[in-house]
Amino acid sequence: MSHSQAESVIRNIIREIGQECAMKGQTVSETLVAFMVKAVVLDPKNEFNVDRTLTKNDVQKLIKLCVGRLLDTANPSLDTIKMQVYFDMNYTNRVELLNEQHRILEARLAPVSREITDYRARTREELESLYRKIVSYVLLRSGLGSPTDIKVVREATAALQSVFPQTELGVFLSLNKKDKERQLKELTMIVTGIRLFNKECGKGGEGIDDLPAILNEAIPAATQPIDAELHASQDLAYRYTAILEIMQESPQRNVEPRTSMLKEALFNPIFVALSNLWTSFQDEILLLSFLTNLTVSLQQFLGIHAQLFPDDVMESLLQGVTVKSDEQRIKETMGIKVNVSDFKKQEWFFPETTANFDQLLIQYRGFCALMLAEKDGLLLPGNPAIGILKHKEKYYSFSSKESAYAFAQNPDMFIQLIGDKAKECAELIQLLELHHQFESLAPYSQVGSGDKHSMKPITKCDSSTQTDTHILPPTIVKSYEWNEWELRRKAIKLANLRRKLTHSVQTILSHMRRDNSTQVYLPKDFGTQTKLDNSSNVPRPQIFLAGLRGGSTPTTCMVKVNLTRAVDET
Repeated sequence: MSHSQAESVIRNIIREIGQECAMKGQTVSETLVAFMVKAVVLDPKNEFNVDRTLTKNDVQKLIKLCVGRLLDTANPSLDTIKMQVYFDMNYTNRVELLNEQHRILEARLAPVSREITDYRARTREELESLYRKIVSYVLLRSGLGSPTDIKVVREATAALQSVFPQTELGVFLSLNKKDKERQLKELTMIVTGIRLFNKECGKGGEGIDDLPAILNEAIPAATQPIDAELHASQDLAYRYTAILEIMQESPQRNVEPRTSMLKEALFNPIFVALSNLWTSFQDEILLLSFLTNLTVSLQQFLGIHAQLFPDDVMESLLQGVTVKSDEQRIKETMGIKVNVSDFKKQEWFFPETTANFDQLLIQYRGFCALMLAEKDGLLLPGNPAIGILKHKEKYYSFSSKESAYAFAQNPDMFIQLIGDKAKECAELIQLLELHHQFESLAPYSQVGSGDKHSMKPITKCDSSTQTDTHILPPTIVKSYEWNEWELRRKAIKLANLRRKLTHSVQTILSHMRRDNSTQVYLPKDFGTQTKLDNSSNVPRPQIFLAGLRGGSTPTTCMVKVNLTRAVDET
């Protein structure tokens, strides 16, 4: 059978069970029916084999068993399962609830915000209309008064004009859509603060409710009945526990037929204690109303106790029995610890040696693991101070030293016994958080969110010391380079840079489009000498001739006189 066919068969079974219950006057939700179908299949007493396909007879048997359990109005186990399913389907944590309310508010304000951000005002009348729309938006978003109350509108308008006069609308209209939305939110917060301040000063506050006074009245009115119901549930749980303990110690007492009902009834008020969520009440009236309504709705599943165990029956069962609270049981075992030396393979953790001891995720919600296994599902609180046993990355606490020693001898066997008991009593699966063993019955709130990751114990911590490494002021030369290759790289870079040239081209088509500039190295001024200019000064020749004119003698006698100076004399 394919997965889709199996789902179709399961849906048909759930629908048929719901129809039969409705015909017999009992209306049940599909979620409750689905949970009951899985619980009946898991119960080994019903002899269903989950590894094979259900036959027609198996389907009829399954429907009959589910209808019988759903119509058993005198069964505390059914009321507990109904409570768990109702709580799981209706509970929303604080963050998710408030985020959903904020999302709804944003959706309601979206048309008003869109009308303001998309507005195109041109005339004076249109600007005034836009300003009135902004005042209405501020009132709707803050929730401080009605936009139809003229006094509230006047007060909000005056507060808005003090920080955002109409003359600023022009700047506002020039912004983009996201900036307009952001400014609207900022104006809302500022105007709200101004109005609250004026209310405190006695100068305004029209239409503003006194939330602190309302909460001071509403919170006690909501918590007092819850406290009373919680106290009654805890007292009833202590009495059931005392009766079950005396039955385990004195089997000869003739109350065996009621033992199973007492155990199932004990599971019920313990879950009520877990469902009392008033501790998370804060200042939000919405959250207070939601949690109060949820708690009131859960109380409808507690009426079975008064019917099965009226006061006279409880008094007869409690004759000679001392009723102890959880605090008293833990106080009786204070100072008693497991001796680690008695165990060679098991690992134990104690408050004084484990840093995150309080953050360890203890199995079975902190109830004694041995009592759950040996005493047929008896819920006794474990005392972590005795010692927490680590087994297969999970942690277990115990109500006594003897229980710890007994469980440590064979943990796997006792864990299996607890799993078998949870198959018989399906309400234990969610109460003891056994979803890792029964993933098909995981609560709706945990589907898709993954398993819880347990906190690992921190038994050792790292420590470090620091000393001054530089006592004197540092004298660091930033330009120093120890690597000669780095110096060579810089030198080559500078040498290459000196030889680079920058070229630019200007064309006719682009010379009018942008300015171009270039930077070049200017040429050096230098000169060269190729020859040597020299000069010399030679003596001037001086030669005289005498006797050329003749004389008294018939023959001419010429005399040549050379008066030129020697070269070395000049």
